[in-house]
Amino acid sequence: MPISIIIGAQWGDEGKGRVVDWLASAADVVARYAGGDNAGHTVALDGEVYKLHLLPSGVLHEQVVSVMGNGMVINPVNLVREIKALRAMGIEISPQNLIISSRAHIITPAHIALDAAKESALGDAKIGTTLRGIGPAYLDKCGRAGIRTGDMLLDVEVFAERLISGIAVANDSLQKQGIEPLDARAAAESYLKAADFLRGFIQDASIFLHQALKAGARVVCEGAQGTLLDIDHGSYPFVTSSSPTAGGALTGLGMGPMQVDRVLGVAKAFSTRVGGGPMPTELEGELADRLRGSGENFWDEFGTTTGRPRRCGWLDGVLLRYACMVNGFSELMLTKLDILSGFEQLKLATAYEIDGLRSEHPPVTNEELERATAIYETMSGWSEDISGCRRFAQLPAAAQNYVQRVAELCEVPINTVSVGPERSQLVQR
Repeated sequence: MPISIIIGAQWGDEGKGRVVDWLASAADVVARYAGGDNAGHTVALDGEVYKLHLLPSGVLHEQVVSVMGNGMVINPVNLVREIKALRAMGIEISPQNLIISSRAHIITPAHIALDAAKESALGDAKIGTTLRGIGPAYLDKCGRAGIRTGDMLLDVEVFAERLISGIAVANDSLQKQGIEPLDARAAAESYLKAADFLRGFIQDASIFLHQALKAGARVVCEGAQGTLLDIDHGSYPFVTSSSPTAGGALTGLGMGPMQVDRVLGVAKAFSTRVGGGPMPTELEGELADRLRGSGENFWDEFGTTTGRPRRCGWLDGVLLRYACMVNGFSELMLTKLDILSGFEQLKLATAYEIDGLRSEHPPVTNEELERATAIYETMSGWSEDISGCRRFAQLPAAAQNYVQRVAELCEVPINTVSVGPERSQLVQR
């Protein structure tokens, strides 16, 4: 059973990219199954920092074929820019090691403009999207009005007409809101150039994956965002427009579940969130600033895609336990444990109090979650620098206890902990 699925167990930004990069060293294929360039995966290797938005993290390994699955929404212009940037850094990317699903959907300039217009109209009630056109692209997909990457293989005039037609529809909506319409032909021109560049990468990714698995390939499935942003299981409507859970990996790549042998959840040792929505363990002031960092280091809590400071708080064990349940994790990996060094005490939310009642499960509505007060368990912190630890026994006793308590709370084993941004800074248990 050769498929491993990597899932974010919180609100995204858990460090999935570096986990996929780590697992890719023993993989043949790394396949991304959801989201678009609203994702930001950062991988540090030998002092070089690679920031990926669309490409799977497996592109940094020579032996790996990277797949962009049908569950993704792709901005072709931004994808070409990302490919060229990585090539300039010495990373080889060609149709031999990158496959784009012909069934993935295209993000157009119309989607980006509509995304910005909707967020602006919502005012204080805005979702907090990355303004990359993700939601409108998925909306068109579900409304059977989208354009797929396979359409870039069509006659140039046919593809251009589909783009221009979609932009014209969006312009009607934008003008009604008093927003300047888009130049449809100028936008189409940049997309036609991108289509010409990408044409050789496009094929039926599901068939490729089936054949690779049949030949004995090891496949790592990479998601974007996290479980708590899932369109079905997250804090709706403050969610993304896709399914970054285990089920989304199967539908987003066109594979069945019988060959999956590992579902690895990735969670930070504390909680972070970008955008709107309830966050019961959110901190403010000095403690939040210590968790967030100054923003001078790429490892600090500022969005890779947006640059926005992330909301920070203690680890929410209630929501993490829920994420473990809906995904069926076989194991959990804890990242950024090193950030907790220096805290005299650590707090871990084990339950909520809502309207005077105790609950160990997330409530049904956002309104209740907004009213939830976290019930904390206080644990001893540690002062030692743990960035050089590579074995669990090398960690301070307090750090070991913290990891063990999180595993107990979630009823899922934790076998690996990250203690720094580099590929090598992993503690194995």
